[in-house]
Amino acid sequence: MPLIQPPSRTGRTPAAARLARGAAVGAGLALMPLTVACGGADESAGERKASKSPAISAVRAGVVAPAKVEVIAGLTGCKPRIRIEADELRQGVCHTKDVDYLITTFPEERFKEAWLESASAYRADFLVGSRWIISAKIDALKKFREQTGGDIVSHSGMGPASGSR
Repeated sequence: MPLIQPPSRTGRTPAAARLARGAAVGAGLALMPLTVACGGADESAGERKASKSPAISAVRAGVVAPAKVEVIAGLTGCKPRIRIEADELRQGVCHTKDVDYLITTFPEERFKEAWLESASAYRADFLVGSRWIISAKIDALKKFREQTGGDIVSHSGMGPASGSR
């Protein structure tokens, strides 16, 4: 008969407690580059509050958006509607007046690589970062790259090309 670990004093199992601690540390570390990148050295606190965009782009600052749908969506100017919540990925849909797009995040890089491999069958462009992907039209991806970093990847797909992309 397997041994069952009793809950700790907080009511969590030791594995759940480690997971919660890891998530808290990861979230704190993930947000640290954003707070550094968004602060302007020569702006007063009042000027920074009034500014709606970061003082420096993520690309020039060398930061990469953390792998969380809501954070990436905020950087691109939308509030996402989560449509997939699974162990391998999390996906949100964004609708703006200019473009509709998907933000997909992954708990591990290998899941992102598998997703990209399966997406190679389709004609599409993606903005790819560490454990995240944005699926949109190329013009939007170029704009989003300034806010999130990452690399633009284009798949030519299989089969005949359509008249326009």
